[in-house]
Parts: sequence; C-alpha cells; structure tokens
Amino acid sequence: MWPYVLLIILSYLIGSIPSALIVGKLFYQTDIREHGSGNLGGTNTFRVLGKKAGFIVTLADILKGTLAVTLPIILGFPEINPLIVGVFAVIGHMYPIFANFRGGKAVATSGGLILGINPLVFLIVLLSFFVMLMISKYVSLSSMSAGVIGVLTTIILKEYELLIVASILTVFIFYRHRANIKRIINKTEPKVPWP
Repeated sequence: MWPYVLLIILSYLIGSIPSALIVGKLFYQTDIREHGSGNLGGTNTFRVLGKKAGFIVTLADILKGTLAVTLPIILGFPEINPLIVGVFAVIGHMYPIFANFRGGKAVATSGGLILGINPLVFLIVLLSFFVMLMISKYVSLSSMSAGVIGVLTTIILKEYELLIVASILTVFIFYRHRANIKRIINKTEPKVPWP
C-alpha cells in the first residue's frame, strides 16, 4: 500500500510544478497569473510571453505527465499501474500546491501521460489538435476535440485501461474549459492566427 501512496504523492508534486509561473518570473519578471486569462498553462504563456516561452512551458508540462507514468519503473515498483500514478500528475497540474491550487487546464500534462504509455495514441491526438486548430482557430476547442479523439483512438486500438484513463482526462479537460465553452457558444472566444 505504501508504494502507491508514495508514488501518488510524488506524481502530484511533479504535476504541481508551475512551469508557466517559473518561466514567467525567472526570465520575464512577470507573474502570468496577473495577465491574459490568468491560467498557468501553455496557451496563456504563448499569449502573454510569446512563442519561445509558450513552447518551453508546454514541453515542460508534457514532460511532467511522462515522468509521472515512469515513476513506478524508475523507483523499482513495476507492479504498480503507471496510469493510476499519472492521473495524479494531471490533478497536480490543475490544482498545484506550489501555486495556491490555481493551475492549468490539464491538456499538456494529459498528453504527456499518454505519451509515456502509448506514443502512437499521443501522435494521433497531437495531429488531431493541430488539424482542429487550423480549422477552428480555437485552442480550447482543439484541446477538447483532441481529448475525444484520444478516447476514440484507444477504443479502436483496444487499449482498454488507457481508455478508462483517457476518458477521465477528457472529463477533466472539458470541466476546466467550461468557461471557454460558453464563450465559443457566444462567439466571444479569442481565436489564434494558425497557420
């Protein structure tokens, strides 16, 4: 029992590392929570601090999820299901203890979790994100649709354990984007120039 507790706590703490806050304060002397949407995620970082910072934050947030699912192997507990451990990194990303529980919207860290378990599913999800972004110009809609594509892909590939977790992650993503959904309906959601 204690290895599960240890790995879950470590995973949550890894997920809680506020990449956007660290990059903003260290290199731009900016608290990103006070600008844009106030969200500690890659999208707000792109908008507030620019492409370079946005890319670094997004990559760091992805790697949090990937690192979390490899913890059971790294720490010598291969019998522990990495998917269970990884979910807590996503929770940490959404509600980080190091940033007053105000975090990101679960997208990048969820992607990192999937990358660590099944890179093919990750690539399909990533491709679907960019295709939807080209079509709609909405990052939020692209994120939510990528979650749905992830669920459908795991069904097709018969990855049933990953299906359960991908479904949970997609619920997280939709919940964290509820304000965006309202703005999309009201046609007030900001678009991004893509490509």
